[in-house]
Amino acid sequence: MAKTKLANDGMPKSLVSRFQRIMIYIVLVIGAFFSLFPFYYMFVQASQPSSEVLRFPPHLWFGSSAWANIQGLFANGFGRSLFNSAFIAVVYASLSVFIASLAGYAFAKFRFRGRSVLFGMFLLVLMIPYHVTAVPLFQLMAKITFFGNPTWISSYQAVILPALANPFGIFLMRQSMQALPDDLLDAARMDGASEWRVFTKVALPTMRPTLAALAIYSFMFQWNSFFWPLIIMRDKAMETLPVRINALVGLSIIDYGQLMMGTALTTLPIMMIFIAFQRQFISGALAGAVKG
Repeated sequence: MAKTKLANDGMPKSLVSRFQRIMIYIVLVIGAFFSLFPFYYMFVQASQPSSEVLRFPPHLWFGSSAWANIQGLFANGFGRSLFNSAFIAVVYASLSVFIASLAGYAFAKFRFRGRSVLFGMFLLVLMIPYHVTAVPLFQLMAKITFFGNPTWISSYQAVILPALANPFGIFLMRQSMQALPDDLLDAARMDGASEWRVFTKVALPTMRPTLAALAIYSFMFQWNSFFWPLIIMRDKAMETLPVRINALVGLSIIDYGQLMMGTALTTLPIMMIFIAFQRQFISGALAGAVKG
């Protein structure tokens, strides 16, 4: 008979391996519970009336006031804020990814004087607190005219344009483009392809995971942005979702049911996007980690 291999403590190795897997699964289940329970609790409280949200012991199952909370939110302009956030986030993500891919391609594949210095200046921008630039940026937006409008205050472009040249996006695309073989690009040039065609037909298709990751990051950045829209959007009709949810917190009366529902509806699109594109997000974020 074949002898069973034993571990150092005298137990069969198969039994030890099975015990280790069970312990790993237990730890993962516990970690998943603590990670997902706050989201579950948020959706449960979003379905409760305001008087029941802060009760003790708390409700752990869904209530019957979800539709009433949704109606109260949209009666207070939540629908307009939802459109504002979606429009700003989609337009910003599209333009930011396009600009970052162009800059990343140039920094990775072109040789020109001052390239390293210019790229280093982009990285230095990451060290400057965003709040430091708020006052001069607000003054700039107040003085710019656009198609006859005397100011950019309370306009979509005032939120979208200032952060388009995202240093993180440029850095991410540059690192990914560096892994693209130069021989592949040279072969396309020898076949008569223009530089624009090489970029759009050869370079970009190979960067799809990184482009998807950057698009998700850019969308989340603007979707969750609060500080700058709070300052620049002076018109109530132009408020974004984070600003509108903050406005639900009154000085004396707070409808906690609507507040939780607004938070849940704001969080839900981000959760759905990440679940749908989590593989692209992870692979794209790691694409430039190891240079091939």
